[in-house]
Amino acid sequence: KRKKEGIDGRGRGRKKRKEGGCNPLVQTQRSRLQNHRARINQQINKEMRIRTGAENLFRATTNHRVKETVALELSYVNSNLQLLKEELEELNSSMDVYQNDSEGISVPMIPLGLKETKDLDLAAPLREMISEHYGEDSASYEVEIKKLTDLRQAIRTPSRNEAGLDLLMEYYNQLYFLDIRFFSPNKNLGVFFHWYDSLTGVPSHQRTLAFEKGSVLFNIGALYTQIGARRDRGTRTGIDCAIEAFQRAAGAFNYLKENFSNAPSLDMSMASLSMLVRLMTAQVQECVFEQLTLAGTPREPLSQMRLAQEAARVEDVYSLVYQTMAQPPVRDYVPFSWTTMVNVKAKHFRGLSHYYAAIALCDGPGEGMLAHLRKAMMNHEEALRLHAVCRILRKMDLLQEVVSLAHRRSLAKYSEIDHEDDFFETAEAPDVHPKTHQKPEIKTPSFSQVKVTDIFHRLGPLSVFSAKSQWRLKGPTRLTRGEGGFGFTLRGDSPVLIAAVIPGGRAEAAGLKEGDYIVSVNGEPCKWGKHSEVVALLTGVGEEGVDIQVVTPLREESLGLENGGQATLPGPLLGWNKKAKRGQGPQRLQPFSLSTDNTPASH
Repeated sequence: KRKKEGIDGRGRGRKKRKEGGCNPLVQTQRSRLQNHRARINQQINKEMRIRTGAENLFRATTNHRVKETVALELSYVNSNLQLLKEELEELNSSMDVYQNDSEGISVPMIPLGLKETKDLDLAAPLREMISEHYGEDSASYEVEIKKLTDLRQAIRTPSRNEAGLDLLMEYYNQLYFLDIRFFSPNKNLGVFFHWYDSLTGVPSHQRTLAFEKGSVLFNIGALYTQIGARRDRGTRTGIDCAIEAFQRAAGAFNYLKENFSNAPSLDMSMASLSMLVRLMTAQVQECVFEQLTLAGTPREPLSQMRLAQEAARVEDVYSLVYQTMAQPPVRDYVPFSWTTMVNVKAKHFRGLSHYYAAIALCDGPGEGMLAHLRKAMMNHEEALRLHAVCRILRKMDLLQEVVSLAHRRSLAKYSEIDHEDDFFETAEAPDVHPKTHQKPEIKTPSFSQVKVTDIFHRLGPLSVFSAKSQWRLKGPTRLTRGEGGFGFTLRGDSPVLIAAVIPGGRAEAAGLKEGDYIVSVNGEPCKWGKHSEVVALLTGVGEEGVDIQVVTPLREESLGLENGGQATLPGPLLGWNKKAKRGQGPQRLQPFSLSTDNTPASH
């Protein structure tokens, strides 16, 4: 049986979609927060449109009075935008919503909010593509179109569990098929994908499907962070599930960083994704430390020193995250509460490393123990000072309680030893060497775990019937049997290929050619037909003959290509950090694009 509590890394199988999406009308604390984020995103979008119009008018007008009025309007709009972004930052800092409800005391984790998206009308362009490119009645595909539309609507409010992850993964895998079926390299589908930046609320839109895929993948990582933060880390099972969730979040962000390029929004930039990967691995390292403290403080000096080294390792990785957050451009849009909380944790765990080093030396020289305890108190005092500086963190009582408890414990131990040893001079304590028994793993998403079937399966095998393929539909053509049969030989499956046409035979007379694919026999579709099935349909006909419909693939020489018949290959995808060489002028802005991808499993 599957564990009730979360993610164990094994295959999850398929689920009904209704199990993966939340009812947006049900007002949970998390849904209220997400709805509030959506409203702020819409207000930011509105204000940015007003600002763009005002800036254009300011540049265009020569009337001094109009310029003054527009300048006043711009200052008002910029003030509104600043207030909205501050409100969004406070929402992004609402970490307590995603924490577990257990009575135990554990340090809060940092989760991410999901990227919001606008409604998308895919129905009209898909109908047009089915009619014009595939030559089929688009009305017969209304069920498939509705299924895709419903699936995209459901991924906007995924439930915070494995079903929600499966839902996002299912849509991500469907986008692979959608890309091949409907997005031609030579023709634009005319659809804009709109997504809001998770950190700043600034809207972005692009025509490329890679932006949609990247945004869904970001939300897969974000949902893993929420699941990890929600786990009850007061039990071994809860900690294991939190570790798994944060490792998979790191894997999603790392996969996004390595495989997608030209991000239009800051939250999916190389700098942001690198920061998020480091943040998730730091939270994994914190969970590893918590595993060792579940049974309380060990009595053996070697075990105590092991805890000191583990705490030093957590401090080491959080210090690296803090350095990343404090550097431009990340510091300009990451919530100040995140940066402060990471710094508080770094100081807290540095204090813990000195505390456990001190009690490991309880049988050694008293001055060494006092030196480490003094360092422990100093770091916890600094952590409490940093916590008090941040207005948002001041509301987070649990974090302050954890740090205060550690400080009081160090102070009590210091007072006890200091009283015994009569205030002798202590040397500076050396830093504890960081070491861990379990290094975090960055677990790449396993897209094949969620099996999907191409929604538009009826259009035919992808090897022939895709957006980039061109063909000519023939027939139905009446074909009768002659002395030598129908006059052709067949080969292959799905679809069956006319491998050869006998000169002077009935097939040649009917206009059939070598390389044609049989798509229907007597009105029965057989794009997916096996060789034996198509042969059975043909051999069962009488003297009246059979109606055959075929498609003839168009070669390059018959497509009327430009440039003297030479096909123009798409240029290489540019990385986010690739700069124009000096003297070549500015680079043209590249669309968000996909560098590599895994083919999802189908059945």
